[in-house]
Amino acid sequence: MDIQPWHLIVLLIIVLLLFGAKRLPEVGRSLGSSAREFKKGISGDEAAPPAESTDAESKPADTHDVEHH
Repeated sequence: MDIQPWHLIVLLIIVLLLFGAKRLPEVGRSLGSSAREFKKGISGDEAAPPAESTDAESKPADTHDVEHH
C-alpha cells in the first residue's frame, strides 16, 4: 500500500476537525510520550523510574462499610 501525499493532507484535516488547532500540540506531546513509554516497555528498560501511585492504590480498601446479606 502506497501512501500518497494527499492521504496525509486528508488525515491532517480530519485530525484538525476532531481535535481543533488549539489542542493539536497537546495531542502530539501525548502521543510522543506514549510512544516513548511503549518503546521502554518493549525494550525491557528496567532503569525507568516507577510510575507514581495514586491514593487509591496506596490506601487499603475499607471493608467495614460493606453490608453482608
